Amino acid sequence: MTLFSLLFFVSTMSLLSQENEILLFPNGAPGETVQLKQVDDATGNKVAGCPVMRVANVSEPTLTFYPANADTNTGVTIIVNPGGGYNILAYNLEGTEICKRFNSYGINCVLVKYRVPRREGLDKHAAPLQDVQRAIAYTRSHSKEWNINPDKIGVLGFSAGAHLSAVASTNYTNRTYPRIDAHDDVSLRPDFAVLIYPAYLSADNFSISPELKVDENTPPTILIQTQDDNSHIDSSIFYYYALKEAKVPATMHLYPSGGHGYGARNTGHTVNEWPHRVLSWLRDIKMIM
Repeated sequence: MTLFSLLFFVSTMSLLSQENEILLFPNGAPGETVQLKQVDDATGNKVAGCPVMRVANVSEPTLTFYPANADTNTGVTIIVNPGGGYNILAYNLEGTEICKRFNSYGINCVLVKYRVPRREGLDKHAAPLQDVQRAIAYTRSHSKEWNINPDKIGVLGFSAGAHLSAVASTNYTNRTYPRIDAHDDVSLRPDFAVLIYPAYLSADNFSISPELKVDENTPPTILIQTQDDNSHIDSSIFYYYALKEAKVPATMHLYPSGGHGYGARNTGHTVNEWPHRVLSWLRDIKMIM
């Protein structure tokens, strides 16, 4: 490990330990009978020369609120869902770094540490969907306290986290966990969705996965995709088509190269500009005025 990587690792670990995490389910997450020992590891793969913090064994899901500066706060809030194949969470690459980036644009962020790995006998997204729905409810119910607009709360996800965001965007009429408290008595519908190199959205015959219930009330959605992300490009293309057919306001930026798993780091590809495209789109759909 280089000196830069070591310093990056230490600062990331410090960030993880100092965050003001809020338990989504104070009395235990639904269906969890065994408390796993969370593992935080930044000794594996790197992106743009920096380590990726891999968080595993999450049985106590949390959210962390990252407020924008008061003088630049647009009132818009993004609920951020890292990817990791529903097995781990790329917690800095697709989480903390994203929150800090969008904070600099005057956008509030809520980082969700949802349950991983996949629970035996359940759909891969079943437990995480409970977590992100609770995060949406908790965030919206705290809109006055947090100085955010309750009608400008969206979801953003990467890879599996983008699938989770899409599921939350199309299954918001039914709460998937028992009511916990008054925070749950608000709408679970995201006001927009940002899907970055999404996974698991496509099925056969140019169709989308059955858990995605797209209709005319699905929130406006933007997709960011590269042509050389060969295993996942159909997810974006098929989902975009489904949104178009349902007359949902949808935008897709398809870039020639960049692969998969770049987060918002500078990997030398044009796709690295995607945060600016998202900002322009948020203006287009009147989230940012």
